[in-house]
Amino acid sequence: MRVSVIGGSSVDSATAATAEALGDVLASRGHTVICGGLSGVMTAVCRGAKSEGGHTIGVLPGDDPGAANEFVDTPIATDLNHARNPLVVMNGDAVIAVNGSSGTLSELGHALTLDKPVAGLDTHHIDGIDGIEHVETPVAAVEYVEASG
Repeated sequence: MRVSVIGGSSVDSATAATAEALGDVLASRGHTVICGGLSGVMTAVCRGAKSEGGHTIGVLPGDDPGAANEFVDTPIATDLNHARNPLVVMNGDAVIAVNGSSGTLSELGHALTLDKPVAGLDTHHIDGIDGIEHVETPVAAVEYVEASG
């Protein structure tokens, strides 16, 4: 399964640790990680996936594939800035959000519009919107998307 992981580009150490653990779990279960390819959650989830021998894809906002974090195996330069957000979510079979700000919120909207299974780890709670399964651990997030995908 290809799992899109979305989240903040600037995160604290606890959030980075959660994202790295998520990458570990995803890769150990044979899943490919898709993300925005830059910093924060994106670096941490890719680092975790690579530690378990997983494959990572970064859908970058700019035109330089070399801008991807060092743990991205396959960088995809789009030159679309934030308009690349739908591409991040549409290329996954499911989405896991880790924390995040407004960019993550837009990706959650696209994921729900595209009817993707979505698990959230300490991410946006949106009143009146169903479709985000809020979970407590990386393992629970992966188990949810596996069961839904």
